[in-house]
Amino acid sequence: GAVIKLDSLSDRRVMGSTSMFPRWAAAFKYPPEKKESRVVDIVVQVGRTGVITPKAVIEPVRLAGTTVTNATLHNKDYIDQLGIRIGDTVLVQKAGEIIPEVLEVILSKRPEGTVPFEMPEVCPACGGKVVRDADGAAYRCTGAECPAQRLRNIVHFASRDAMDIDGLGIALSQQLLDAGLIKTAADLYYLDAQSVAALERMGKKSSENLIAAIEKSKQADLSKLIYAFGILQVGQSAARAVARHFETLDNVENATAEELVRIPDVGEITAGNITSWFASPQSQHLIKRLREAGINTVCRDKPQGSALSGKTFVLTGTLRDYTRDEAAKIIEDMGGKVSSSVSKKTSYVVAGEAAGSKLTKAQSLGVPVLTQAEFEAMVGIDNGGGEQLTIDEG
Repeated sequence: GAVIKLDSLSDRRVMGSTSMFPRWAAAFKYPPEKKESRVVDIVVQVGRTGVITPKAVIEPVRLAGTTVTNATLHNKDYIDQLGIRIGDTVLVQKAGEIIPEVLEVILSKRPEGTVPFEMPEVCPACGGKVVRDADGAAYRCTGAECPAQRLRNIVHFASRDAMDIDGLGIALSQQLLDAGLIKTAADLYYLDAQSVAALERMGKKSSENLIAAIEKSKQADLSKLIYAFGILQVGQSAARAVARHFETLDNVENATAEELVRIPDVGEITAGNITSWFASPQSQHLIKRLREAGINTVCRDKPQGSALSGKTFVLTGTLRDYTRDEAAKIIEDMGGKVSSSVSKKTSYVVAGEAAGSKLTKAQSLGVPVLTQAEFEAMVGIDNGGGEQLTIDEG
């Protein structure tokens, strides 16, 4: 591109500048170079989160100084919108002068016998079932042991809200994978301190601490284990509800979609995701190895009462002493439910300092609003105050 500027310094002073850019200069972007090529194939790649992305393999074409042989297709909706097929002649350019993309199909040059492209039903990396997001365009692999997702799955499994393996973050997980010491989350429970100590920046004490943290995680509640599996659309709240309802992992494995949807936090799509995940051979293999390692498969985190049974709460603003998860757990332990949005069905909104749009909506709908002190009085907590923690608007 080019930048066009005023020559006169006095004119520049007259024109002045905004807080972001000078008024005496303007950028001009040259239009991107566009060329024709032919789609030789459409292949898919599996990302670290399981999202499957299609890519066009095209005949080599010189674009913006480099030879291009591949072009992004974004997702299945993009392919359908443009009507791209293998064998088509297409117009390509570099988006932002960097990323090759297909702009349009030249239908007049389409050969006979081409067929619409369909996404694979199984993951090319592991053979696991592929499903489309219920609320989006992405297709995902649901394989519990998919090699393309290893790092993400292990980091999630070990995270604080899941199995809470202290000290096992992204860097160490990557080291363990690179060294061939683990391939799945279950392999963590078969590690030995000596092998871990041989890794770079890991000594005897560090490795012993890690093994101790892994051993401690065996006693985590069933709800933590279900969340750690990383089942699509199963968050902490849904995992806790499922664990409390079925009480054992055996019962969850054998549950039908019809039984799952009877749980307040589980809808039809989530129920389908759960049953599909447990039916997968990869999931069964993962569970088998976790059982053999001695993982707890029983729900010990039972509700402590029913004082808030039938009540729905929304949390907003900044409260003293509680994170969002801690406040939600208090409510759920007493039989209540926590929602992320305010509606006429909301029983109470618990509002701390700097409460946002949820408080405004509650007031407009006439939903009762509780301060922290009023909330604590309702649940029977005697709290003298403490550090302020933010409860997210999400």
